[in-house]
Amino acid sequence: MTPASVTAEGYEVQFGINHVGHALFTQLLMPLLLKTAATAAPNSVRVVNVSSSLHASATGKGLALADAKTDMASYHSATRYGHSKLANVLFSRKLAELYPSVTTVALHPGFVNTEINSGKAGGAKWWSMLIKAIVPYVGLSVENGAKTQLWCGVAKEVESGKYYEPIGVVKPGSKWARDDKSKDELWEWTEKELMSHGGVGWPETK
Repeated sequence: MTPASVTAEGYEVQFGINHVGHALFTQLLMPLLLKTAATAAPNSVRVVNVSSSLHASATGKGLALADAKTDMASYHSATRYGHSKLANVLFSRKLAELYPSVTTVALHPGFVNTEINSGKAGGAKWWSMLIKAIVPYVGLSVENGAKTQLWCGVAKEVESGKYYEPIGVVKPGSKWARDDKSKDELWEWTEKELMSHGGVGWPETK
């Protein structure tokens, strides 16, 4: 939950880091993931995206892609963070749809006692003060906070396209996370943006 700012490429900083950068990384890896999945055991090649239950705190209209190339200063820091985390869930759903041989999921790791709650980022100060006060009592340890990621990475029961909360529990996500129009809109927007920055394009699907 950082102060309003933009990345070097002009994206709202949390959206640029949490979604656009990760989408490019996934795109660059996808040919290798598909090649590996062709000979590996079913359900063994995976993309695990760490989202947050705060994806539900995105804007009242869900995605705000028209504002994603601004600092979105008119939105609260928590809303900007939730916007980026909503993108993680929607992107995971679309990736799972297009590449069924690669198991793709999004997850919420839980309320974990780490420095993300320290307020050091400088945004949402009143929120950070509140969270900092209560997280030692109700937050998960770092070890327990890693369990959902680990479960999603190796458990046989994992289903592609799902959103998980601790530990290994399928949740529906917010109404915007379930919105197919938003899922497709984000994918098209992201593809164009990646291409404008030298992206290699997504491999053809079968």
